[in-house]
Amino acid sequence: MSTIHLVPDDIQAKYVVHEWRNATGVLTTACEGEWLDILEVLRAFELTRSEILTAGGRKSPIAEKIDGRFYELGWEEKNFDTKIEVDGREYESPTHSVDCFKGRVGVEVEWNNKDPFYDRDLNNFRLLFDLRVIDVGVIITRASNLQAIFKDLGKGSSYGASTTHHNKLIPRLEGGGGGGCPILTFAISPALYVDDR
Repeated sequence: MSTIHLVPDDIQAKYVVHEWRNATGVLTTACEGEWLDILEVLRAFELTRSEILTAGGRKSPIAEKIDGRFYELGWEEKNFDTKIEVDGREYESPTHSVDCFKGRVGVEVEWNNKDPFYDRDLNNFRLLFDLRVIDVGVIITRASNLQAIFKDLGKGSSYGASTTHHNKLIPRLEGGGGGGCPILTFAISPALYVDDR
């Protein structure tokens, strides 16, 4: 049975929400403080025309805004030093950094990267869950139907088919890319768009 019904209606009205392995139930019961932070960040977010039109450097202003709000709430970008020991011999097993980490929850923000970044994120969540570091992973990305807005703004080619959007994530998630790790995804939908001209 799914626990996605625990995601508040106002969030489901603005984001395309997908759940793997009862992630919402884990968040609401075992990670309540982190869940409240996530809801606060999601409720405060608006996707503005000006941010879409602003060229990003290493990270887009949209991803920076989301990450920044998490950091204000005490989350941090986190690297984990992991190794595997076999018969007394250690083997490095590095993970990628998690964009936002607090308690036992990892959040990745994938606004407009190449879609293999989803494989990296899901594998990272799988490994950190297996190592008992996280209880749940969250991915905030964009809904595929935002493409119509990007096209209207003359930015369609900047958000190509092989970049990170929800239709590229779900098959990877449903295919078991995150292993046993409960994962909740939120895709920013056109309902969040604000024309701030």
